[in-house]
Amino acid sequence: MAQKGLPKGATGVNVGEKFTPYVPSNKVMPEFTALSIVLGILLSVVFGAANAYLGLKVGMTVSASIPAAVISMTIVRVILKRKSILENNMVQTIASAGESLAAGAIFTLPALFLWGETPSALTMTLITLAGGVLGVLFMIPIRRYLIVQEHGKLPYPEGTACAEVLLAGEEGGSGAGLIFAGGGLGLIYKFLGDGLKLFPTEIETEISGFNGAAIGMDVLPALLGVGFIIGPKISAYMLAGAILAWLGFIPMIAFIGSDLASAVFPAADLIKDLGYWGIWSNYIRYIGAGAVAAGGIISMVKSLPVMITSFRDAMKGFGSKASGEVERTDTDLKGKFVTIAIIVIIVLMGVLPVIPVGIMGAILVAIFGFLFVTVSSRIVGLLGSSSNPVSGMTIATLLFTTIIMKATGASGKPGMVAVLCVGAVICTAAAIAGDASQDLKTGYLIGATPWKQQLGEIVGVAASAVAIGFIMILLNNAYTFGSKELGAPQATLMKLVIEGIMDGNLPWNLVFIGVSSSIVFEVLGISSLPVAIGIYLPIHLSTPIMVGGLVKGALDLFVKNSEENKARTENGILYSSGLIAGEGLMGIILAGFAAANVDLALGEYPLGQLGALILFILVILSLIYYVFFKKTEETVKK
Repeated sequence: MAQKGLPKGATGVNVGEKFTPYVPSNKVMPEFTALSIVLGILLSVVFGAANAYLGLKVGMTVSASIPAAVISMTIVRVILKRKSILENNMVQTIASAGESLAAGAIFTLPALFLWGETPSALTMTLITLAGGVLGVLFMIPIRRYLIVQEHGKLPYPEGTACAEVLLAGEEGGSGAGLIFAGGGLGLIYKFLGDGLKLFPTEIETEISGFNGAAIGMDVLPALLGVGFIIGPKISAYMLAGAILAWLGFIPMIAFIGSDLASAVFPAADLIKDLGYWGIWSNYIRYIGAGAVAAGGIISMVKSLPVMITSFRDAMKGFGSKASGEVERTDTDLKGKFVTIAIIVIIVLMGVLPVIPVGIMGAILVAIFGFLFVTVSSRIVGLLGSSSNPVSGMTIATLLFTTIIMKATGASGKPGMVAVLCVGAVICTAAAIAGDASQDLKTGYLIGATPWKQQLGEIVGVAASAVAIGFIMILLNNAYTFGSKELGAPQATLMKLVIEGIMDGNLPWNLVFIGVSSSIVFEVLGISSLPVAIGIYLPIHLSTPIMVGGLVKGALDLFVKNSEENKARTENGILYSSGLIAGEGLMGIILAGFAAANVDLALGEYPLGQLGALILFILVILSLIYYVFFKKTEETVKK
């Protein structure tokens, strides 16, 4: 293990050659240890909670694999002086499951609250647990084909990047300080702003002389971090959608409705009395939902050739067996255990009333679950997790499930709840399958034991599933899903899709305006989904994200050396991940205080909007410092 960086053949081997990982199969190191399990569970819950808060606010989550790997290296290798890369890999394997499970939950389950249901923590735990475990189990029979036989053809970019970070840690590199610095700042900032209420975290102003138009900004570190991670292009797409909504649609509705003497459905008040927030709440969200739905479906349709090829190719290798003696690095969980576990989960879903899907729903979970897990596992290998159309697959599941269940007699709210729960299981399964595939690729490169990683994934799923139900209830009680504080955009969309088919009482004209908008963007060659999210969300979220994107854009513009750019980008991502995690955790803590009716406010924003803007500029400067001026290994070499 004297080589530096990824082992030879990490990007592919010649025909007849065999890839040898960093830790060869005949070497045994501590891997699935008590320390890795406990640390992995803690990080799984922490990153799962932070991502739940972030996803409910802006409709997207960020990967936890690399931040978890860096924190693990610091604790396990630097502080505890333990030297097993496989143990560090197990920590990130368990931890990253929390983020993926959170995505499956927050994209769907808030719709239950929006319908006025009061789902128990147990119900949400079992739904996400079933989806998460199925995501891991369905992926196991195709692991050998996708990860081993397709090595060199499927790059699994995030899994390979995580392996590089783990190997850099073996050589002394560590960026945990950046995560903790960002985390501390995000945590304190959120506490001062939304806890002690020293300054507003949302600033806005009307545009004089332009009736109905306004612009604003949520001056929050997490949004800045999101912008840096997704980059200038996607940030700009989101801002374009926000500008269209807030400086286009809203002023237009205000202008047309200024002289109307009666309310226009779905609003109950006159348009001239609504103001820009009222117009956004009553009209723009339907337009945005239509745009997001169309964007999700279009992204899935565009992926259809890859999906079909992926499913067909994966089926060729279904149940592939190793030739000769099975090595440690090629050993999966036992096939008999996997088969029995899948059958037990499907049967329990069909008969347990606490998971309200019924027999038909359980059958649909088995069909769509296997289909989309297979597709998700291969797409992330080919294009990366950021291109995995989980929302589109969930919408497709909901469309077909609603039609089938309505045809078989399901109706009313019980029928809609059953459909949504099927979608929640599939969404979680697809998200976890993508994550598990990336983790197994990381393990393949460094020489981990697959069955231990698969067990680690299940442990991470179970831990975060237990926590997610309580987190959802806490957040809804404190902020209310669907509010401007926690818009829950994907879940609102899933709710509209189901209601639209079951009841047909939506303001369809508004929805179709959104659909048309997405089609226009696609015709212009622009990816419609991020623009659609920008239309749906308040402009206050897109503006700080754009600032983070501009910092990343400036880095790409001024730092041309690819190695230095890569190192500085990694600095920025780690610091941004800290900002997101810190703010997300404080958001959960403050939700706990709000739910307990504990008011921490010292006043009514004594620093005002100007103070908030100055403090946010200081946060921006801190990101610029860590990206442009903090020493990296590349600058040290110079």
